[in-house]
Amino acid sequence: MRIISGWLEGSGVRQVPTKNFNARPQGEISLIVLHGISLPPGKFGGPFVDRLFVGDLDPKDDPYFEGIYKLELSTHLFINRQGVITQYVSFLDRAWHAGRSSYQGQIECNDFGIGIELEGTDTTEYTQEQYEALNKVIGLLRATYPDIKDRVASHSEVAPGRKTDPGEAFDYHKIGLRL
Repeated sequence: MRIISGWLEGSGVRQVPTKNFNARPQGEISLIVLHGISLPPGKFGGPFVDRLFVGDLDPKDDPYFEGIYKLELSTHLFINRQGVITQYVSFLDRAWHAGRSSYQGQIECNDFGIGIELEGTDTTEYTQEQYEALNKVIGLLRATYPDIKDRVASHSEVAPGRKTDPGEAFDYHKIGLRL
């Protein structure tokens, strides 16, 4: 894998660009924020994560979607249960994944962070394929954007009390971190 002009390229990488992004105000890239997602909640596979992040989620597909289909959300990357990586937003741009957030005194993590969503729930073990893909991506991001260093945080860490993902089932040791 490699990064070219903010886009991840290589085997096992899909690109599904979205309109849900904007420019980074300072251009800084110094944080990775890890998330967990499944749509509908607790169900894996299917097109619904893509549809959410590109703004094309149909509320008729599941009752849960009625409350979220109008949200304008995005992330840089999504890693499914098989370790397939989908990129929606260039790393050079601001994806809309963390909401109101802060990390080590810096507010608005979307401004300087890269969002990585993992298909899962707070209580469902993540797969070995996901950890392998995530480790490759984190290594590549650190090499490309050296200001990241060891700045990898959970969504729950940057938005405490509001978010709980990627949850207790995520094993930080498998990516060389302890949170």
